[in-house]
Amino acid sequence: MEEIGPVEYMIVSFPGNRFTGEIAPALAKLVESNTIRIIDLAFVSKDADGSVAAFELSDIDEEVRRGLDALGLEATGLLGEEDLMDAAADLEPGSSAAMLLWEDIWAGELAGALRGAGGELVAIGRIPHDVVMEAREALLSAANSTQEG
Repeated sequence: MEEIGPVEYMIVSFPGNRFTGEIAPALAKLVESNTIRIIDLAFVSKDADGSVAAFELSDIDEEVRRGLDALGLEATGLLGEEDLMDAAADLEPGSSAAMLLWEDIWAGELAGALRGAGGELVAIGRIPHDVVMEAREALLSAANSTQEG
């Protein structure tokens, strides 16, 4: 079986069902630079009455689909109905969500070396963007205050 790098996922909600496909060019850059490989992409929506619908790439707006098709994406089905229903449970009525599953190609060699060295992943996480920006701002403010004083 082919070895792959770390795999991650994200769920992005679009209040008011305003998914325009503007993310496709950013994803395309990551795919073209061999930073990531998209494994699966799926969509779910929740109507104003709370009814949930899952849909595939072929079911979305043609212009959006063309942008995503340029990624060479072939839905693998790894994101199943249960995943979609879990994502939909957190959606506000009148919203939709895109679920993306990708391989971190950039980290594959490192992950293999860590495994080869007998390393075991103990923890991994993400720091929210707003937390990082607030911390950076606080550091810059403190540095400016020190320089002025």
